[in-house]
Amino acid sequence: MISPQQVEAMIKAELPDAQVQVQDLTGGGDHYQVTVVSSHFAGKGLVQQHQLIYGALKQAVSSEAIHALALKTYTPEDWQATASS
Repeated sequence: MISPQQVEAMIKAELPDAQVQVQDLTGGGDHYQVTVVSSHFAGKGLVQQHQLIYGALKQAVSSEAIHALALKTYTPEDWQATASS
């Protein structure tokens, strides 16, 4: 089991500027929905953005501490556009 705070810390270790929201979907500490806003996503496709997050969480995913992960990734500009619509 891994806490939402640990998930956030692992992502921020790789993407220091990231704004991270972590939601435990089942209460069991292994199914998460994660929203990440980072300037590191600029110019990258969705798959590349998600690969950055999976890279940051590699150890937790490979050890199955995280069993399921739903990702939403945004550049700051995309996030701003989403928030204002």
